[in-house]
Amino acid sequence: MSPLSLGSHDSMVDWNLAVATATRLVRPGPEVSRDEARAIVAELRRHALAAEEHVRSYTGLTPPDAAADTPVLVVDRPGWIKANVAGFRQLLSPLLEKVRERRGAAPGGAVLGAVGGKLAGVEVGMLLSFMASRVLGQYETFAPPSRDLPGTEGGRLLLVAPNIVHVERELEVDPHDFRLWVSLHEETHRTQFTAVPWLRDHLEGEVHAFLAETDVDPSTLLERLREAAQAFTGNRPDGAQDAADRGDGGGRSLVDLVQTPGQREVLERLTAVMSLLEGHADVVMDGVGPEVVPSVGEIREKFQKRRQAGAGRLDQVLRRLLGLDAKLRQYRDGARFVRAVVDEVGMDGFNRVWTSPNTLPTKAEIADPAGWVARVHRPAAS
Repeated sequence: MSPLSLGSHDSMVDWNLAVATATRLVRPGPEVSRDEARAIVAELRRHALAAEEHVRSYTGLTPPDAAADTPVLVVDRPGWIKANVAGFRQLLSPLLEKVRERRGAAPGGAVLGAVGGKLAGVEVGMLLSFMASRVLGQYETFAPPSRDLPGTEGGRLLLVAPNIVHVERELEVDPHDFRLWVSLHEETHRTQFTAVPWLRDHLEGEVHAFLAETDVDPSTLLERLREAAQAFTGNRPDGAQDAADRGDGGGRSLVDLVQTPGQREVLERLTAVMSLLEGHADVVMDGVGPEVVPSVGEIREKFQKRRQAGAGRLDQVLRRLLGLDAKLRQYRDGARFVRAVVDEVGMDGFNRVWTSPNTLPTKAEIADPAGWVARVHRPAAS
């Protein structure tokens, strides 16, 4: 992706600078020879292809042929950064445009916008460099078209090869099993969005509703980014050091810091659907696992311990600030919901969750699967 394709030096965020900063700061991946790298990339592509049939067979979800033909990209850490900056820019554009207009109407707004955009670009880049070494894979739902990272607005699947290799070595698990196991999780996300045509638009609408409720001035928005950047560099916001010493991660997440009452309502719906998607993917990867991943039990046990442990204090602060602790709860709570519903009404009964936005579980129903079954299944039975 060329820098010109990101453009927007007059934006609230200098996206070109964000890419440059993140690429410069991101840690190098594990050492592999050129031949090893080629073999790893080829194997991940094979696993992504094989995972399609495994996931469809287990879930009963079958995307239309055209919808299923979305790209699978095996990328390195800089490639993940470029892909996500493009997605963030597209998704956040309504909010940033609103803030830019407000700043432009203020005295000296143009000058402040140029300076603030570069500052925000550096800070976004710092956060992306942190994330780029941790993400194993991702179905990029809001991917814009790109020459260097081809895809459509229907989304694309990313597998981050150096991160997968790093984790499989750290856990000391069978690398071939682990690569397929990860591919199953990410392929489940691709199947969710390609087999359920309304899901992408629904999720995008909820995100835009969340952003539309955001009413913060430019300096406040930049301050939120600055707090995250201070944590990244070790200069924690006030109170974060004490919180880290207590072991609770420190501070509030970025989402918590910008919430309005209207946003909280949207966030509850978003939390529920994200818990469903992540929990469903975890259930599928473990459900398919015994048939095709011989060491799935060992992998799950070691991976779960790694998820929960985190790294040092700085990692704990950033996980909390970026909302990653909430994401871990989504995996756990969502998987519990999916398993309970499947046990009660079977996979076909569970798949009624994909009928329409009205059949998605609420946040309360994620914690009460029987409540969802009663609302969605019992009226039809009666």
